[in-house]
Parts: sequence; structure tokens; C-alpha cells
Amino acid sequence: MTTGTVENLELLVREALRGLAPLDADAPAQLALYASELLKWNQRVNLTAITAPEEVVEKHLVDSLAVLPELDALQPRTVLDLGAGAGLPGIVWAIARPSLHLTLVDAVAKKVAFLKAVSARLGLAPRVRATHVRLGGQPALERLEPAQVVVSRAFMDLDGWLDLARPYVATDGAVMAMTGRHLGSTDLELIGQTHRYRLRSSRQFRLPRSGDERGVSVWVPHEPRDP
Repeated sequence: MTTGTVENLELLVREALRGLAPLDADAPAQLALYASELLKWNQRVNLTAITAPEEVVEKHLVDSLAVLPELDALQPRTVLDLGAGAGLPGIVWAIARPSLHLTLVDAVAKKVAFLKAVSARLGLAPRVRATHVRLGGQPALERLEPAQVVVSRAFMDLDGWLDLARPYVATDGAVMAMTGRHLGSTDLELIGQTHRYRLRSSRQFRLPRSGDERGVSVWVPHEPRDP
């Protein structure tokens, strides 16, 4: 498929970036290379059900880039992407924000192999680390350092995610949830109260090409993380 070449992917990326947060000059080429590697690996490893290049750009890359305003507002140095899968949003954020140090965690060894390979291919190591862990809420035993931002992209339901994420958040850190459907602020605040979080911000948006709905919410634990 010609639109799957790196060159054509870069054209799609540059078009899709219009109206999004500004990126470094070399970011579109890196994002295109990442998308190309994802599509190649996907022929052997089940990384994504989305295989059309235009959809990969919008529903993976743009989806991850669209929440950069929330990430930038937190000004983190360290990010922990739990259930990272194919590296979304982690790899995309690493390309978009070169100052970030990210740890990408997944329970599927083949996905972690892809994350390690693509990080090396893009020159993101050592500030991007991929690790094979089945999360159990014990970061010390899992050799995971608590991070200033802990993020998931449609990893699990919001109630389960807020409970799982708490031990992995550094002091004064925040939890971000990227969802396929946006709940109203009243519902989000009630969920936060149940799980001892304060809702810092929430936003609904739609992907520009498909119009698909997305939501992003940022949470701050009411209480310090467990040791």
C-alpha cells in the first residue's frame, strides 16, 4: 500500500498536525517512521486493529497528540504509561516532548519487544524504557519508579484505572485518563470522590477527520500514594 510508505505517512502526519500543539521540526518525520514501524510489526504481532495509514495517523497519533495541552500544563519530567500497548501515547509523547523521560509498561512480551525496538530505531533510548510487567499495584517489587504523570489510553474502565494508578503516582503527581467517551464533569467528580481523587481538569474533543468522540481527564490523589 503506497500510503503506508514513510514518505506518504509523513505527508499525512503534516496535514493532521494543523491546529495541534506545536512540535519540533523533526517530529513529523519521526512520527511517520513510528507509524511505519507499527504497521510493519503489526503484520507479525497483534499491535492494533487499525491498519489503514490514514486511520493510524488520526486514531493513534492525533489522538495522542491532542492531549498535549493537558500534559504541558502539568510540566512533568517523568511519565509512566501503564498498559502502553503499541506505545500510545508514550512513544508519541516522547517524540513530541524531547525533555520527557518515559517508562512504558505492558504485560504482553511481544508488545514490549516492539516498544524496545522502535525506541531504539527512533533514537529515544535511554530516556524511554519499556518493561514487561503484569501490574499488581506494587511498584517497588515491579521495579517501577513512581512518576509525575501516570497515564492510560483506554486501558480499563475509569473506576479500575484510578484504583490501579494510585501507587504509581509520585508525590504531587497526577493521573491522566484518555477515554473513548467523555463523561460530564458531575459524573467525573463523583467518581473522583469515590476513589479519593480531585478532578483537576476534563475535556471532550473530537478527532478532526472521523469526528470520533474522545475524552481526557486529569486527577490528583487526595492522599499521598502508598509507600
